[in-house]
Amino acid sequence: MKLLKIDNDLGHFLDKDGEFQPIDRITKEDLLNLVNSILSKEVDFDEYVEEKIKNQAHQIVYKSIHGKLRDLRDRKQEFIDESERAYLSDYEKYKDKIS
Repeated sequence: MKLLKIDNDLGHFLDKDGEFQPIDRITKEDLLNLVNSILSKEVDFDEYVEEKIKNQAHQIVYKSIHGKLRDLRDRKQEFIDESERAYLSDYEKYKDKIS
């Protein structure tokens, strides 16, 4: 599933409805949806290439979001493992209190 793409010299992101929207209209909720997609699915992005995006605002936003989402995708298993370990310690703590 592609989450970020470059089309018609502009950056776009995949919204919750499965439609691509201009990257400069992204909200916190949209970012959360993208992060959730990365953690739950196999995803892909168009690589950031400055010459392909003519709008300077789109360049800045796309480059930043692309870099952070790519890092999360590349470290996905590490993030999941850390989250499970944190949850496990809380589970053990409260399990003992209930017993």
